[in-house]
Amino acid sequence: MYPDNGHHPPAVRAPDVHHPTPITPTATPYPAPLVPVQPHGLPTVATVVLPDGRVVTGYAIDPTRPEPVAAKPAVSRAAVNIALGGVGFLAVCGGLLMLTTFIAALTALITQLITLAAVIFGGYVAVQIFKPSEAKSGHTFHIRKAVIKRNHFHG
Repeated sequence: MYPDNGHHPPAVRAPDVHHPTPITPTATPYPAPLVPVQPHGLPTVATVVLPDGRVVTGYAIDPTRPEPVAAKPAVSRAAVNIALGGVGFLAVCGGLLMLTTFIAALTALITQLITLAAVIFGGYVAVQIFKPSEAKSGHTFHIRKAVIKRNHFHG
């Protein structure tokens, strides 16, 4: 595509040489394998004579002992949880009982206030109705007999 540049010699480059730097580990990345350790002294050899006369010889091995069992608590955790749940339930029930008692008392108070207002208002109306007419205050209107003729009002 492009013409060759024939009048210049090709450029010679020095090769780049990279020397890797070795990594020196500061700590062992993997734990060292475990090497079996022999006991300091060889165990004693035991010889047993069986009832049929045979003799068995071997090293004495200490019997393995089971791990000590942790002491069980006097009360199980489930029993404690159930008891705590019962105490919480009783606390909630007591609160609900107090709440319902408060609501019932408030309802009774409102009912008594409404009844008191009705009695006072009813008494006021009864006094206004049944008091003597001369003691009544207000305006007195005398209505005359009116005659209506031919759509005219004559008084």
